[in-house]
Amino acid sequence: MPDYTYVDQSPALQYLFYPRQECSGNPSGSYDYYVEVEKDIKLACRFYPADPAWPWLLYFHGNGEIASDYDEIAPFYQICRLNLVVADYRGYGLSQGRPTVSSVASDAEKVFKAVKQEVLRRYEVSDWWVMGRSMGSIAALQLAWQSPAELKGFIIESGFASVTRLITHLGIMAPNAALKSIEEACFNMIAGIKIPGLILHGDRDTVVPWSEGKLIYDALGSIDKQMLTIPGASHNDIICCDMPRYFGAIQGFIYQPR
Repeated sequence: MPDYTYVDQSPALQYLFYPRQECSGNPSGSYDYYVEVEKDIKLACRFYPADPAWPWLLYFHGNGEIASDYDEIAPFYQICRLNLVVADYRGYGLSQGRPTVSSVASDAEKVFKAVKQEVLRRYEVSDWWVMGRSMGSIAALQLAWQSPAELKGFIIESGFASVTRLITHLGIMAPNAALKSIEEACFNMIAGIKIPGLILHGDRDTVVPWSEGKLIYDALGSIDKQMLTIPGASHNDIICCDMPRYFGAIQGFIYQPR
């Protein structure tokens, strides 16, 4: 398991997170649920249930986004016959606390456990998948490695193999031995992931280059893995650039007979 303490204690942290503490009202059928991850720190998750018999997708969003940003996107997941749960990080949306890379990784398991219990309490059925977009790839990869028996598979969109590669790519810090050590731990973790995985990336992404998604794909220990490149898509328009291919890939991957 990667130790992100060095990054959390470095000046890089202030450039990695852009929390927004706001939230829209709940669309019809959705509701907010709070997970206590630490004493006096609760994270907000927005549930978009449609049909309890469908698979459930726990989604960790990108930096600068909040769970309620997905109010208009959730219906597209429901068209794909998926129930969506979007989790906020510390300091984002209605969540408390201050975000760190370590907390993004460690809170993922607590959030997953709590939302699973909530679904079992309400609906009894729960087949789970996890998805991480951009910064959310930290949480999704952590869960895919840590909880393989409880997940059917995972999806990474516009993600990176190690946050240290993002730090050096963006010029926030120069490469050094400490960053390299974290990167090696991340690649070892990814190599240990054996559950099915889907990687989505735009070929014009300059924030997190396409090569980062390819690195995840190549490093994955899973035999059942797929990668879809969206031509002409950058970091923040990958969904709208080709919605039929984007959501078609997600639905096809999750509903693929195995």
